[in-house]
Amino acid sequence: MSTFSFLLEGIRNLRTTGTLTRSSPALCKAAIDRIDFDKARTIVELGAGDGVITEYILKRLHPEGKVIAFEVSPELCDDMRALGDDRLVVAQDSAENIRHWLDQIGADKADHIISAIPFAALPVELGKSIVKASRDNLRPGGCYNQVHYSLKTKNYYEQAFDFVETHRVWANLPPAWVLYCK
Repeated sequence: MSTFSFLLEGIRNLRTTGTLTRSSPALCKAAIDRIDFDKARTIVELGAGDGVITEYILKRLHPEGKVIAFEVSPELCDDMRALGDDRLVVAQDSAENIRHWLDQIGADKADHIISAIPFAALPVELGKSIVKASRDNLRPGGCYNQVHYSLKTKNYYEQAFDFVETHRVWANLPPAWVLYCK
């Protein structure tokens, strides 16, 4: 998807995209930081958008690995399917259904989870439910990395995980945060 097309999608559906611009290379790299790509075989991405972070994951993913990329926008799901990688499973579904999709690929847990869901735009209970489902389906030792543009919902992660570290990414428009949770 072009930057202009993403801008139009963001204007039409800001509540689900959470931004008007694609993630910068610096933000994409920060979003996948802390992932052990040598060992990871199942990575889940929530709020995958048009797949800009997904592409960074796929470049480093083991040949036998799988990425389940959740996105609710049909147009953005089509963009991800166009990536044409057999290791990518596009889940046009709510991230609450992570367990169903892990079962679909025969995985007991996700090794790592990356999320760019704009939780500040969602109802509180839905946001907390997604974070809880993520924690419950994350393998011990795995990380949950959350991309945000504010720290308004940081307490969601503090309630669900024992450890939450914040990292500011200035080289993005707008500047963003990545929260690393274990």
